[in-house]
Amino acid sequence: MSGIFLLVRRSLRQHVLSTAITVVSVALASGLVMAVFSIKTQTHEAFTGGQIGYDAVLGARGSQLQLVLNTVFHLETSPGNIPWSLYQDIKKHPMVKLAIPYALGDNYKGFRIIGTTEQIFTDFEYQEGKQFQVRAGGRFFDPALAEAVVGSFAAQKLGLKVGDHFQPYHGVDYNANAQHEENFLIVGVLEPTNSPSDRVFWIPIDGLFRMGGHTLRGQGQDYKPAANQEIPDEHKEASAVMLKFKTEFAGIMLDQTINHQGKVATLAWPIGKVMAELFEKIGWMDRVLALVAYLVVLVAAGSILASIYNTMNERRREFAILRALGARKHTVFSAIVAEAAAITLLGSLLGFLVYAAILAGAATVIRAQTGVVLDVFRSGQVAFGPTEVPIVILAPLGMVLLGALAGVVPAVKAYATDVVSNLTPVS
Repeated sequence: MSGIFLLVRRSLRQHVLSTAITVVSVALASGLVMAVFSIKTQTHEAFTGGQIGYDAVLGARGSQLQLVLNTVFHLETSPGNIPWSLYQDIKKHPMVKLAIPYALGDNYKGFRIIGTTEQIFTDFEYQEGKQFQVRAGGRFFDPALAEAVVGSFAAQKLGLKVGDHFQPYHGVDYNANAQHEENFLIVGVLEPTNSPSDRVFWIPIDGLFRMGGHTLRGQGQDYKPAANQEIPDEHKEASAVMLKFKTEFAGIMLDQTINHQGKVATLAWPIGKVMAELFEKIGWMDRVLALVAYLVVLVAAGSILASIYNTMNERRREFAILRALGARKHTVFSAIVAEAAAITLLGSLLGFLVYAAILAGAATVIRAQTGVVLDVFRSGQVAFGPTEVPIVILAPLGMVLLGALAGVVPAVKAYATDVVSNLTPVS
């Protein structure tokens, strides 16, 4: 065994350039495979069963997916508004634990502004047992004042802090020419939640109703609130109502009543199922990325095969001398296979750095665009029947096995080396 180890170490040192190139190609292949599966696993879980806190979303008649993307992940435009009376009715429903109205349609430098009630801070749990918390020195907004609470990521990117003022922009997309005259005071910055909520400006819903350029049509006619005058409920509208149910049966019943029997509104329920349908539609993208990763793995295996095979001619005399000195055929064979496995092992270890770099870069982009946070230290999973194997274990082991198999062809050639003919000195 020590003889095989010595042969492998000597060969790697003698062919350091080709070995280094092959190790890098293996590292890229291994790192890419691990990153693709980790990103796929984490994004799927984040969008279909992550930190949402709501059971359902009630909104205008239309696409459930659009409704969820707009209100929960802040990635789409609003499908429309619903009368305030629907919010009041659903809020009083005996099976509804919590109903929080959202009014949408504005932004501040690309970050969504949501008009809502103080219940978002006092009663809502974005994850079981966890409520929004403001950083030291801040507080939640007063619903009667022009105040705002800012998500941690938005505050960080824009350099905002408690005591700063900002003027919203009309629309969900930033347009420097569409700035409102209203000025809001930031009274709190939220602690990070690692959810899309970190990218949001929260203001009192009454403040959004009264913003210049906004018109309420709760009764089907335009209504513009007068300053210092209470807005009648019949004129109010909501972009959506975020719901938390007392029992799962409430979702089944309301889904039947609103989606199948009604024609006024849409209930997106359950949220995880709605998002899962999206991933089913774009599943071909995951398969394409996985295919690319597998192709890179095959290229790396081919690189190992070519690297070792191309050195066979210059090493024929070396193998002949070893055989003449008493080395057995299987020793030479084992040394070649072990060399290929060693190259892939080195590449797989280096692949963890590639994996971390790819995942860190992807995490930065995904968080900036969606608020979803990926964990660099969390592995993706590959299903094998009823069990799932972490990709950070499967990929390196698979690469080493593939590398060893790639070394079989040149090992067979070395095994068949003719001792007598190859002992002749090369002139």
